[in-house]
Amino acid sequence: MANSRAFSEAGIEGNEGSLKNGLPSTTVWKDFMALIKVGIVNSNAITTFTGIWLALHFTGKGFFHNLDIVFFTLVGSSLIIAGSCSLNNYIDRDIDHLMERTKSRPTVTGKANPVMVAIMSFAFITGGTLLLLLTTKTAVLIGLVGVFSYVVLYTLWTKRRFVSNTIVGSISGAVPPLIGWAAVDANLDPMAWVLFLIMFIWQPPHFYALAMRRAEEYRAAGVPMLPVVKGFKVTKIHTYVWIILLIPLPFLLPALGTPFIVFATLLNLGWIAVGVYANKFKNDIKWATLMFVYSIQYLTILFVAMVIVTLI
Repeated sequence: MANSRAFSEAGIEGNEGSLKNGLPSTTVWKDFMALIKVGIVNSNAITTFTGIWLALHFTGKGFFHNLDIVFFTLVGSSLIIAGSCSLNNYIDRDIDHLMERTKSRPTVTGKANPVMVAIMSFAFITGGTLLLLLTTKTAVLIGLVGVFSYVVLYTLWTKRRFVSNTIVGSISGAVPPLIGWAAVDANLDPMAWVLFLIMFIWQPPHFYALAMRRAEEYRAAGVPMLPVVKGFKVTKIHTYVWIILLIPLPFLLPALGTPFIVFATLLNLGWIAVGVYANKFKNDIKWATLMFVYSIQYLTILFVAMVIVTLI
């Protein structure tokens, strides 16, 4: 856990919602949660758990007999993701103040000491790696590939240079279920790679919707997101193309049964239907908002469904 001295010289006490220096007052804990991007950590824990669960199920290993593996994998992967996210905040602190969504991050407001943030980030990544070492070397390798792709390939290289930054960033977001599977079965069954593909292909339409909603902020920060460079019309077309690419993937998971394949297909078609329906509002931001909300629900529902069908 980060030392409280890493956070602001200025006090951060006060009633939630009150303003100090034009910013909402926060607590050390809330600043810490913002620093590690707890929402990303939690959502990736779901996909990591699904990878673990399916690997245990299809290799015939008992869940309760392998609680140590489950613990090491979930905590280890969460730590390396948290460390990568806080390192991303450390690197982007020079542009985050230009965006409404990120201007209250503790690395921007001065509530977090940059040096301490960097130290904490590497400590988390190291601690997470050591925990994954208690599972398999393959899980460690995949975890480090995720860190490298997010911090180096995405944050340091492509984010501020190329419109393809979202696609490059999707690599790191797709590795959690692979980590989960590899911690149980280092051989990585083809099913594990299908989970990777689902996560990889899901991310562009998810983040394109977010980028449309925040297009002016990304433009001000000089980040060449697709809606900023190519416009909303092209972004919508790309969004539909990526969603269409998701449609065949459930058919690559026959072991999960026909009901799951049908259900997943309906989820995919539903995503397209939401986009078609939202066009009637003639409002690109409203369209993007509905697509963004659906994408979040889609991911959670799909991966939880993978677990449920193995229990029936």
